[in-house]
Amino acid sequence: MKLKSTNPFTGEVTAEFDHLSDEGCRDAVLRAEEAFGKWRKIHISQRVQPLVQLASIFRQNKEEYARIIAVEMGKPIRDGISEIEKCASLCDYYHLNSENFLRTETVETHAAKSYVVYDPLGVILGIMPWNFPFWQVVRWAVPTLVAGNVCLLKHASNVPLTALRTEKIFREAGFPEHVFQTLLIGSQSAERLIEHDLIRGVSLTGSVAAGLKIGAIAGKHIKKVVLELGGSDPFIVFEDADLEKAACAAVRSRMANAGQSCIAAKRIIVMESVADAFRDRFIEIMNGLRIGDPMDKATDLGPMVNIEAVERLQTQFDDAVKKGAGVYRGPKPPNRGCFFQPAVLTDATREMLVVKEEVFGPIAPMIKAGSEEEMIRIANETELGLGAALWTADIAKGERLAREIESGFVAINGIVKSDPRLPFGGVKKSGIGRELSHFGLKEFVNIKTIMVGR
Repeated sequence: MKLKSTNPFTGEVTAEFDHLSDEGCRDAVLRAEEAFGKWRKIHISQRVQPLVQLASIFRQNKEEYARIIAVEMGKPIRDGISEIEKCASLCDYYHLNSENFLRTETVETHAAKSYVVYDPLGVILGIMPWNFPFWQVVRWAVPTLVAGNVCLLKHASNVPLTALRTEKIFREAGFPEHVFQTLLIGSQSAERLIEHDLIRGVSLTGSVAAGLKIGAIAGKHIKKVVLELGGSDPFIVFEDADLEKAACAAVRSRMANAGQSCIAAKRIIVMESVADAFRDRFIEIMNGLRIGDPMDKATDLGPMVNIEAVERLQTQFDDAVKKGAGVYRGPKPPNRGCFFQPAVLTDATREMLVVKEEVFGPIAPMIKAGSEEEMIRIANETELGLGAALWTADIAKGERLAREIESGFVAINGIVKSDPRLPFGGVKKSGIGRELSHFGLKEFVNIKTIMVGR
């Protein structure tokens, strides 16, 4: 079966590609290992230089790349442009800071000299998702490369055009040949690839099921892994919150990218005394969204990635309705494409799939709570722990409660969003390790101690 790029708005198959064979994969690994032998010896001050051109290429071609995103997975072109601009900003950040982050650290001990260095590991495999098809790759690849490693990309099977274009961009920016390679392969080929002796680490962004499988294979072969496995992020609204700002933020967080974001507001937990007022304003704002053609810059909500995603979401929706949820629908989609009409589900309970599972689409389950303690308990009643948002006028309370939430990121009076300057990742089944910041830069290095005796 070929890899296909299918437009989720028109249903048109825009491109087809053959899978790379296992022999082709092995050849790519050998080329990568050879490139690593040279790349690792280049001083960090030189390894970061291609990032200047990489950022420039992203900025100069942002509309073209946004159109590729829209055609392959349905993201509105306006949001795609923002994604590409964020890629450029990440390049700027690591160009300016990587040399300092990887600087040798001297430590005073009983020895004549003790210090810590950061050596690259080698060939790193990245298994990346379709929902932010450029950003997810760039935020893994850039710090991995500047640390002195080389990258093999196995992108999601439904975005082959993006995958191939990404390799081309890195080459145009001045990264040496074979330092970044795209492999058009399926999940089974990727799993076999992890077992290759020359693969030194794996970075996966995907589902919990994928993380369990990839983590098991990597663990069997003692390979370093970074896993970002999605979230069921609580969006917590206290009675003293600015309801207008909170409702606007909740709609933006829940409905962005047609709800297909790991850090979206997945479970909206509202204090009972303000729940109705918040619900009404959320619905009003949601109904003001423009849903339709992702190539139209006026569009807020595009289609979901494929019909299978729509069907999974419909199953979760039907389960909630059957179990007693109230239903409020958002703007009606066009009569074409892989759309799901946005919805608010009130009186959501832990027995419903929309609360128990990650909801990857434009459904907003709302849960009422009667106390501060109940809100935090509900927030933590999940096997996932990626992000969370707290809305309150009492910042001291917000900061205190942020420490009680089991997640890798907490936003107070804001929404969860990744930033190159801050570490990103989760706890529990949301993953292992961190991306971004200096923490992410050091995930795929050997933190080596060197000590000189007296």
